[in-house]
Amino acid sequence: MLVFGAFDNAWLNPQLAPVLIAIILLAAVGTVVLFGAGLLAYSRRGTTRYLLITVVLGLLVGRSVVGLGTVFGLVPMTVHHLAGHTIDFLIAVTVLYVVYQSGTKTERYSFGD
Repeated sequence: MLVFGAFDNAWLNPQLAPVLIAIILLAAVGTVVLFGAGLLAYSRRGTTRYLLITVVLGLLVGRSVVGLGTVFGLVPMTVHHLAGHTIDFLIAVTVLYVVYQSGTKTERYSFGD
């Protein structure tokens, strides 16, 4: 069971904490803006491709939230790594699927030049 509020960050150098927090906050703000743009694009286009890209951008927001939670001692390092690598995997699979589906049927099923 996770214990929230336990600020046991022995892995975090106190001198580097402000830099790390600033970088993660910038990443969070950037991904939230991109996620908003993705939502807008999906609302205008309404295609599966735009929905999947929006989901990927949402996963990036989630990754930033996990990072901030870890810095503030709300997410244990083990959970941080498990969640982070799972999110990375989901992003990679989704992007590869979207790229694969973006070609024409002729391009997808062609085995030679």
